[in-house]
Amino acid sequence: MATSSPFPPLPPHPPQPGGPAEGGVLRHAHWWQHKWVRYGALITLLVLSGLVILALVREQTGTEGFLVGLGLAVLPVPLLIAAFRWLDRVEPGPWRNLVFTFAWGACAAALIAIVANSFAVRWIATATADPAHADTLGATVIAPVVEESAKAAAILLVFLFRRRDFTGIVDGVVIAGVTATGFAFTENILYLGNAFGTDQLTGDGGIASVTVATFFVRVIMSPFAHPLFTVLTGLGFGIAALSGERQRVRRVVLPLCGLFLAMLMHALWNGSATFGDWGFFAVYGAFMVPAFGVLTWLVVWTRQRELGTVRDELPAYTAAGWLSPAEPYALGSMRARRVARQYARRHLGRPAARAVAQYEAYATSLAFLRHRGRNGRGGADFVVRERELLNELWRRREVARPALEHASRLTAPLPVYGAYGMHGGYGGYGYPMGAVPPQPGYYGYPGYASPQPQASYTPHPQPTPYPQPSYPHPHQS
Repeated sequence: MATSSPFPPLPPHPPQPGGPAEGGVLRHAHWWQHKWVRYGALITLLVLSGLVILALVREQTGTEGFLVGLGLAVLPVPLLIAAFRWLDRVEPGPWRNLVFTFAWGACAAALIAIVANSFAVRWIATATADPAHADTLGATVIAPVVEESAKAAAILLVFLFRRRDFTGIVDGVVIAGVTATGFAFTENILYLGNAFGTDQLTGDGGIASVTVATFFVRVIMSPFAHPLFTVLTGLGFGIAALSGERQRVRRVVLPLCGLFLAMLMHALWNGSATFGDWGFFAVYGAFMVPAFGVLTWLVVWTRQRELGTVRDELPAYTAAGWLSPAEPYALGSMRARRVARQYARRHLGRPAARAVAQYEAYATSLAFLRHRGRNGRGGADFVVRERELLNELWRRREVARPALEHASRLTAPLPVYGAYGMHGGYGGYGYPMGAVPPQPGYYGYPGYASPQPQASYTPHPQPTPYPQPSYPHPHQS
C-alpha cells in the first residue's frame, strides 16, 4: 500500500533569484520592526548596563582591586568559551548569538542581580532587624532566583528571536553556558577585587591571602559552577525546541522546570557554606562534580546522535542530485569534516577552507530541518528554509564537494558502489553494492559534466565568491 511522504518534492535546482515568493505580498515594515532599530536598542541597553555595572564594581573594589579582579577573572573565560564552542561543532551557531549572550550575562544579568540582591537583602535586614539572617537568606534564596531568572532571559530572547539557530539540546546548552560564563566573569571581578582590597587592609599576601583562596575556589575549583546551573535552564529550552508547534504546554513547562532545577542547584551551592566546615567540599564532591559529568556525557551523546541524523537524512538529497553519494558520510563524521577543511586549505587557501566549513554547517542545518519535518515539526516555513539552505550549498559546491569526497576516501572504512562506479568507501552510505543508482536523467547531478539538469530548471546563475577549485588528482594528495 502506498504511503504519502510528509515532504514536498525536492527542488531539482535552485530557483531563479529575484521577486517575492509565490503568493507573497510586499509590505512596508513598521519602524520598530527594522533590524537596525532592534539591534540599536539592544546594543544601547547592553552598553548602558555595562557602564553602570563597571561603575558599581569599581566603587566596591576600588580602581586597583578592579584591575586585579579583571586580570584574574578573565583567565577561565577563553577556556569555557572554547569548551562550549567545541560542543557546538556539529552545527555551529553564529558568533553574534554568543557575543550577545556573553554580553547579556556580563552586563545586563549582572546588573539586575546586584541591584535586586542588594535591595532584597536590605529590605529583609530592615524587616527582621537581623543582618546576618538577611545575608544567609539572600544568598540561599534570593540570589538563586534573581540570578538564574536574569540569565534565563538571554536564553528566552534567543529562543524567541533566533529560532532558526535554536534547534535542540546542544544549542540550549551552549547558549546557556556562554550566558553564565559572562555572568561569572563579572561576579568574579567583584569577588576577587574585594578579596584583594581585604588583603590590602590586613597586609596579608602570598598563598595565605584571601585573594589566592578566592581565586582557587572560584576560578580553579569551580569555574563551571554558574554554567552548570544555567545549563539546566538551557536543557529545558533545548528539549522544548524539539517539541512540535502544537505542544504549547510542553514548550512552556519544560523551560520552567529547567529554570527551577537551576535555582535549586544554585541554592544548594550557595547554602553549602552553612553546612559546616566541610559542607562546601561535601556539596562539591557529592553533587557538583557528578552533575557536571552527567551533563557532559549527555551533551556529547546528543552530539553523536546529531551526526547520525546527518547521515540518515542527507541521502535523500543525494538521490535528488544536490549532494554526491560520498557527502552524507563525510558530513556525518567529525574527522571527515576536519580532513575536508584541511584539504581545501592546503590546496586553495583559507577562503576555500571557510567555504567548506560553511558548506558543512548549512548541510547539517538541512539535515536537522528535514528530520524535524519528518517528525511533524518542520514549521510553516519548511519549504522556504529548505530552498535557502540548498541555495547556500549550491553556491559552495564547486569548492566543498571535491574536498568532502577526498575526506570520505580517507576516512570511510569500506568501499561501496556509488552513482558513478566504485568509490573509496562511504561506510555503508550512498548506494550499496548491487543497488541500482539513479539514472542521470533523474534530476541530474549538479557539479558533474555528464548529467544535465532538466530543461525546465536552470542552475542558480549567481557568481561564486570563492576561487574555482584546482585540486590535484586524488592519488597525488
